[in-house]
Amino acid sequence: MSPDRRRTIPTLDTPHIAVIGAGIGGLSAALRLAYAGLRVSVFEAASGPGGKMRTRASVAGPVDAGPTVLTMKGVFDALFADVGARLEDHVTLTAEPTLARHFWRDGTVLDLMADADASVREVERVFGHTAAREFAAFSKRAQTLFDAFDAPMMQAPAPSQAGLTAKVLRNPSLIPAMAPHQTLAQSLQKSFSEPKLAQLFARYATYVGGLPEEAPAILALIWAAEQRGVWHVTGGMHALARAIAGLAAQEGALFRYECGVTRIETGDKGPIAVHSPQGRVAVDAVLFNGDPRALTEGLLGPAVTQAVPAQATAPRSLSAHVYALAAKMTGPAPLAAHNVFFADDPAREYLPLRKGQDQTDPTLYVCAQDRFGGRTPDGAERFEIIQNAPPLSPDTPPEDPACPADILTRLSAFGLSFDPPPPPETLTSPAGFEALFPASLGSLYGRSPAGMMAAFKRPTARTKLRGLYLVGGGAHPGAGVPMATLSARHAAEAMLSDLALTSPSRLRAMHGGTSTA
Repeated sequence: MSPDRRRTIPTLDTPHIAVIGAGIGGLSAALRLAYAGLRVSVFEAASGPGGKMRTRASVAGPVDAGPTVLTMKGVFDALFADVGARLEDHVTLTAEPTLARHFWRDGTVLDLMADADASVREVERVFGHTAAREFAAFSKRAQTLFDAFDAPMMQAPAPSQAGLTAKVLRNPSLIPAMAPHQTLAQSLQKSFSEPKLAQLFARYATYVGGLPEEAPAILALIWAAEQRGVWHVTGGMHALARAIAGLAAQEGALFRYECGVTRIETGDKGPIAVHSPQGRVAVDAVLFNGDPRALTEGLLGPAVTQAVPAQATAPRSLSAHVYALAAKMTGPAPLAAHNVFFADDPAREYLPLRKGQDQTDPTLYVCAQDRFGGRTPDGAERFEIIQNAPPLSPDTPPEDPACPADILTRLSAFGLSFDPPPPPETLTSPAGFEALFPASLGSLYGRSPAGMMAAFKRPTARTKLRGLYLVGGGAHPGAGVPMATLSARHAAEAMLSDLALTSPSRLRAMHGGTSTA
């Protein structure tokens, strides 16, 4: 942080903002708002920051039990730069040369690399020249989509269907790249003659909580975001949350942990206070960093149930079964840090999820958290294992199923085993996520991305209730750590713009618009 930068000191006339939730979106917005000179109080029901960027204790140290991949590093560079700081002064990031290692039961192993040419060579080595040519063409199309829709979709505070249409009309070559009437699965079937490559990239729909047979083909751009780099955060992803919280506290934000908000009190002009077990706190505006469905379901009181349209929170995205454990591993070819073990039958892999059932032939993601940088640990090491799961049904009481032994059985079919086997308490299932994130139905990504118009149905930062705003993966531009961080910029800019019209205090303007590229 620049030592000569003057900080705006809030006064009693300075607007007071309540940020409900200390996930990555709430933290990033709290930092921006505090830097701009507002009084900021962050209310978090958990004992520390991070939200879904959580950890579990183990004999080998804290295990990341949430997001494990940092992509779109420019988003975080911009966040820190906008508050006069440098990302590298607060966290240590290391680029991973191997983006992910992919395993099939017939013994096929494929690495995708940060070096694009190396990835093409690897695809050619494993699948042949035609597959390599198709892969290169698919990668180029994904990059085209990312470059085209970064500004009008992700960077825009409220994406416009008319604006998007105008951009496409100005660039008609985008239409075949978008494949507007195709699902991601259909587009991939046409892009790849090698079924394993179609299966690999179909899984990218699940990165934002969707199914490849329902998600739009434009989600191919997720590959472009990943291809631009995957970084490891020293100390785990939770270290990034702690760094942002620490910087926000330096800027004057007050953090109230183990202090969940139970009600938002409103007056004639919007929110006037938040209530928690610790009492009532008067505020001038509220920023909600939780699943927007919690508002519509009345978890924050009757005054805010109409602030978000119900259609902005349904249908729900996927949930997951997540193991976070430490054990000694024996297994197949050496694991990378990020590993994917694919289902045997890609044609039927997602059918149970579409029916609201657990998969019997799942693809599994395994993050070997002590293998970043190509390390090979000796003894117990930390793992996160993720299997996609359907969200809970609104009509079914949230009950944790028995420990899904299919996960361990499935990995054992690849020759992967753990000593000791993970006990049940190392597993979080959809009911556990519902308990952690109330009213989410266990869904980890907010509204489902199913359908071409799904991006326009997510709620934006401003709600229908003046003075109540949204931030996080349930709001625009969507799920994922970079997207939630971008939503914080949109929310902070909206709040500062609105409050500047009524506040007697001088608020510091925020910079914005830095491209994620």
